[in-house]
Amino acid sequence: MRIAFWLCLALTLTAQQAWRVATDLPGVDFRGLTAAQKQKVLVALRLADCTCGCQMKLAQCRVEDPACGQSTTLAKVAVAAAKAGEDVKAALAKSPLAVAAANRSKVLLDPVKIETTGAPAKGPADARITLVEFSDFQCPYCIRAVGQLEAVLKAYPKDVKLIYKQFPLDNHSEARLASQASLAAHAQGKFWLLHDRMYARSREINRANILAWAAEFGLDMPKFTAAMDSPLVKEQVDRDLAEGAKVGVEGTPTLFVNGKKYQGAIEPAVLIALLAKE
Repeated sequence: MRIAFWLCLALTLTAQQAWRVATDLPGVDFRGLTAAQKQKVLVALRLADCTCGCQMKLAQCRVEDPACGQSTTLAKVAVAAAKAGEDVKAALAKSPLAVAAANRSKVLLDPVKIETTGAPAKGPADARITLVEFSDFQCPYCIRAVGQLEAVLKAYPKDVKLIYKQFPLDNHSEARLASQASLAAHAQGKFWLLHDRMYARSREINRANILAWAAEFGLDMPKFTAAMDSPLVKEQVDRDLAEGAKVGVEGTPTLFVNGKKYQGAIEPAVLIALLAKE
């Protein structure tokens, strides 16, 4: 009985570890490779982690989860690199899937250039930390972020400034109009007044209410209305949207810290600790 048990266990372990010595893997086309090239691919696939989050190596994932699209794609990357005479390990590490997987664990990504000239800002001009927020006036998460970011600015009144960039989402019917209105108010130096009102009463955003709020704040209404509807302001919103997409904005609010995309919670305690290190 004991012999049968240990034999069964050994066979089970051997089957589970088969990917470590397998010379062929499900869904991997080794045709066209020399024996040496194939061996390089196999070694690389046995050492590299799968990017799907399964906690398996690529070769293991191909054997135990042959339907995984990410290990399939990365195996193709490895084969193509070997055929081209490239470093297979380096090719896997540089692949978009691997880069995205590595970035998921980072709180701050690598810095990118964001155009902020003329954008609405609050805080000292010479602040050591610049926060750039891509936001939508009808986004419920952006509404919550207003108070959170204000708390951060109060915690660092001399060291942090906030720059607002427009990113109205298509599924929010009045968000683009709100963006245009905020920029029209910005032209008269009253961006933050209208900003605060629209976030405080986001469910009431429509053209009539925006005009009423603008009049309440003492804006020159003919100039405000003309600016809000002008091609120049609409183009500015489009530029912010295009720039946001270019630097990796996928939803709102998205925050950048000195040009580095922030991937954590927009909460004062978390941000204040992060900015202290930054």
